[in-house]
Amino acid sequence: MIGSAIKQQGSKVPSTQHGVVFAYAVFITVAMLVFHWIAEGEFSSVLTLSAIFQCLAFSLLGVHALSTGSVEGISAKCLQLEALALACRLSSTTWLQGYLPDDPTGDHIYQVFDAVSLAMVLCLLHRVLKVQSQDIWASVDGDTLPVTPFAVGSLVLAALLHADLNERPIFDALWMCGLFAGVLAVLPQLWMMARSKATVPAMMGHFVAVMAFSRMLSGSYMWHAYPEITCAKYFIEGFNHSGYAVLAAHVVHLVLLADFAYFYVKNLATKGLHSPLEIPDSWMV
Repeated sequence: MIGSAIKQQGSKVPSTQHGVVFAYAVFITVAMLVFHWIAEGEFSSVLTLSAIFQCLAFSLLGVHALSTGSVEGISAKCLQLEALALACRLSSTTWLQGYLPDDPTGDHIYQVFDAVSLAMVLCLLHRVLKVQSQDIWASVDGDTLPVTPFAVGSLVLAALLHADLNERPIFDALWMCGLFAGVLAVLPQLWMMARSKATVPAMMGHFVAVMAFSRMLSGSYMWHAYPEITCAKYFIEGFNHSGYAVLAAHVVHLVLLADFAYFYVKNLATKGLHSPLEIPDSWMV
């Protein structure tokens, strides 16, 4: 029985590796086709590329869950904030034009990838919560960072700092709330990884890294577009607080990931794509 268990465990590794390579290949190919064929190289399609790589990040979690039969290392609270972020964004982009890419990908493709991401997040969240309900220790194994303050804080800041591109204050605020919640969603995952007693599964590192790349893409677009992100009322006359709030959110996300990026790249360079990530005990303490 021990021998069979070792064989089963060993068989999971190649299937995971193949799943990772396949996911990267599919989404990179789709991104190239969307950018060159549908968007015809329009810069605004970078927003859609951001949504595509975000979808890739959640697909990697799905590959991990399906190939290993486990949700070990996945933070339910991270998924809760991601679901909130995607739902808030879709509440605006599915029927209003204010925050859509200004190219053909903004008609349907951008929203489709966000909707697929939301569906995957909800499926993963259901699976993680089901495991936690069956095993009381799973719910306290590092995934202990409270997220309600982050969700409430995102909504309050969005109500104060939202832009007016939709000219509908509620949905402008919901879009901004989605941005802030998405930025903060990485914190529970990093918290859980930092407090893990074992090495972090390789897929968790890939997930965080791909999400960071997605945020870099959307941030590069916002860097060029922020003067157009206007607000109805200025706290300081002539100061476009909404545009700077959008930029600041992207910067905060990258700052939060600065230490992780160092360990991730070092692990990738020295041990390869499929090696578990070893986090120092002093990280995030």
